[in-house]
Amino acid sequence: MAFENLNNLKHAPVSVIGAARSGISATRALRRLGADVTLSDAKPADSLGGAAVEAAATGARCAFAATVDQALPGRTALVVTSPGVPASAPVLQAARERRIPIWSEIELAYRIARAPILAVTGTNGKTTTAMLLTAMLDESGKSAIVCGNVSADDVKRTLVEAAEAAPAEAFLVAEISSFQLEWVEKFAPRVAILTNVTADHLNRHRCFEEYVDAKARIFAAQCRDDWAVVGFDNPASRTVGHRDVRGRRIWFATQGPPPDSGPCAWLDGRTLLVRLACGAAPVAVMRADEMPETLPGVHSIANVLAAASAALAVGADPAAIRRAVRSFAGAAHRMERVGDVRGVRYVNNSMCTNVAAAVCSLEAMDRPTIVIAGGADKGLDFSPLAPVLFAKAKRVILIGAAADKMEAAIRAGGFDEVGRAESLEGAVEAAAAMAAPGDAVLLSPACASFDMFRDFEARGAAFRAAVRRLETQN
Repeated sequence: MAFENLNNLKHAPVSVIGAARSGISATRALRRLGADVTLSDAKPADSLGGAAVEAAATGARCAFAATVDQALPGRTALVVTSPGVPASAPVLQAARERRIPIWSEIELAYRIARAPILAVTGTNGKTTTAMLLTAMLDESGKSAIVCGNVSADDVKRTLVEAAEAAPAEAFLVAEISSFQLEWVEKFAPRVAILTNVTADHLNRHRCFEEYVDAKARIFAAQCRDDWAVVGFDNPASRTVGHRDVRGRRIWFATQGPPPDSGPCAWLDGRTLLVRLACGAAPVAVMRADEMPETLPGVHSIANVLAAASAALAVGADPAAIRRAVRSFAGAAHRMERVGDVRGVRYVNNSMCTNVAAAVCSLEAMDRPTIVIAGGADKGLDFSPLAPVLFAKAKRVILIGAAADKMEAAIRAGGFDEVGRAESLEGAVEAAAAMAAPGDAVLLSPACASFDMFRDFEARGAAFRAAVRRLETQN
C-alpha cells in the first residue's frame, strides 16, 4: 500500500515501534488520520512508568515486552519507528525482510506539515542554534515554533505535534538527531543546517563514517530551491557540504576569509557577515563584542552565523536578528550560569555529552576552572581533553562509569590534576572546597548521563541543586 496521500492511512494497519515521547505523539497523529495502530515497546509496561499510561490513552493496540510478531501484526503495511530504536533491532530487521516501509517520526511529520520546516542537525550546537533561529524569526514578526529533538527543561515538543498544530504561514524550527534521520525518505526541510560532525554515538553507529552519512541525510531530499547551511570549519561537515548538498549552499565559518564567492556567513575581523548570493553585498549581522554573556566562545559565534543565515534566507530582518542575539537568555544545561557563590562561578553544561563539546566549552571559559566530568561512555576517545585541560583547568574531578577510562587518557596526555568523587554532589562539594574567588566550576561531562541519571536534564538539575546547597551554607 502506498502512502503518498495521507488519506491512504485511513484504516491502514500501522505499527509504531517505541513507546517514548516521539512514538506516542506519532501514534496520536496516526490515530487522527484514521490508521489502525499497534504501539509496541520491547520494555515491560512497569518499566515505562507514565509512558505506558499515555500509550494506553492513545486508543491504539498496545504491546509491551513485545515480540517481533506482536509488534508487527500480519497485515502491517507501514512501520513508524522511534529514534531510540536502533536499526539493528530485530523488529526493524524483520520489517525490512518483510519489505514493510519504515518511516521515522520526522518523516511522518514532514508529510503532515503545512508549515515549512527549518531543520538543524549536527553533533554540537543544535539546540542553541535552533533556539537562536526561533528568536530571530519571532523578533522579525514571523511565527516560529521550536520543536523536534530539542530538550531544554520546558522546551519539549515533537515535530509531529508541532506539524499538526502549525498553520501554513508559521515556521517549524526543528532540532533533528542522527537517529531520526536513519529512516527518512521525502523529508526535505526548506532550510537544513548542519553545524558540525565530530565523534559521538559510536555505541549506536557502527563507525564514524556511518554517523556522518546519517547526518548528511538531512539534505538528501532537498530540491534546488531549498537552502543548506553547512559548517565549513569542521572537516566532516565540509565534506558533506561538498558531496551531498542539492539545495542552495551557504557555508558558515569563523576561521579565515569566506571559502568561496558564493553564499557564505563568516567572521570578518570582529563583524559577523552573511552573503546570500554570489556577488551580493554581505549583510552585517552584528559585532562580535555585542554577543551576550549567555553566548560565550567562538563556537557561539558559529551558532549565530548558522542561525542568522537561515533566518535571512527566509526573510528575517537584520536588525531583528541583532536584537534577538543581544537579548538571548541562553539554553538550559548549555553553558548555563547557575550562580556565583563566594566569588566562584558555577556553570551547568550537562548537555555536553561528547568530547568535542567538552573541548569547546573549556575553550570558552575566561577564568581558572575546576571541571567535573564523567558519566556513561559512548565509545569515544578522551585523549583530546588533556591539552585543553592544560590550558584552562586547575583540576578535573571525575565521576561515573567512564572515570577509569577518562583518567587513563587524561594522565597519558600529561595532565595529572585528576580527582574522583562518588557522586555529582560530592564532586561539587570537592570543587567548592578547592576553588578560590575568581575561579569557575564547570560541569562538562563529555559523557552520557545514563549511568547515574535519567537524562542530562536530571544531571543538570542535580548540579543546580548542589550549588543551591552551597549558597545556604555559612
